[in-house]
Amino acid sequence: MRRSFSQWIVLAAVLLAPAPVLAQVSCTREGLQYATNLYLTAQSKGDTSGLPLAKGLAYIENMQEVDIKSGVIQKPLKIAFHRTLVDPATCQTFTEIIVTDPSHPYVLGTRLRINHDKIVEIEMLVTQKGDWLFNADNYMKWSPNENWGVIPPDQRDTRDPLVAAANAYLDAFLEKKTDLVPWGYPCERTEGGLRTGKGLPTDTCEVGVPAGVNIVARRFVVDETIGSVVAFCRFGVTGLPDTHLFRVEHGKLRYVHTLTHVPPGYVVPRVGQNRPPSTAPKN
Repeated sequence: MRRSFSQWIVLAAVLLAPAPVLAQVSCTREGLQYATNLYLTAQSKGDTSGLPLAKGLAYIENMQEVDIKSGVIQKPLKIAFHRTLVDPATCQTFTEIIVTDPSHPYVLGTRLRINHDKIVEIEMLVTQKGDWLFNADNYMKWSPNENWGVIPPDQRDTRDPLVAAANAYLDAFLEKKTDLVPWGYPCERTEGGLRTGKGLPTDTCEVGVPAGVNIVARRFVVDETIGSVVAFCRFGVTGLPDTHLFRVEHGKLRYVHTLTHVPPGYVVPRVGQNRPPSTAPKN
């Protein structure tokens, strides 16, 4: 009898114990990271069947809505490296993805937006051969070795200063007013695959900032825990699709990553010129 009673106690404890919390897509940091993990698995397989996609999903590549069935997301990619920003305030994530597969290298910037338990937007900035300064091998050389780790809570910048730092940098391209940018030293910039720094304490991201380019249509994803913000934007009112990704430490710029898509037929300036002009390609 005593043994039966003991067994009943054990069984009751098991039945009444709280069930383990299963990972699920939601607008929490954990839920957004889970959604990103599902996306990365889908991208590596080229199979979106495992994604919780909303019926009215918007799938966007290089700022043009396209049929997801013909998108890059349907291509199985050998992902060499990725890093993610998680933004619970806007239910969004951004993931930088590097593919060095020689058969078709890519560097992608993918934004997800979540509504409740569904992915409602997938937006990708797709760069590959022919895009501005593209070199996936160089991107892979630099990006994984940078420190984009968690910043202690008492040293973090909040959302507004992070967005302000990004805007100040992008604003500098119009009238070259660089004195308002919170330059950090060192600061390293990777642009398509071209690196500005030399690994010195005096490295700066201020070099090569042109004038006369109005960077418009800015949309932000912010991750305060890693001091990071990405801007989806265009060079010029109808200009080139672009992302600028920033790491900010103690209020100062530490890293800047730039991806710029160049449409077919667009004449790319030679390396040494600062930027593609802010005009749209001719049809």
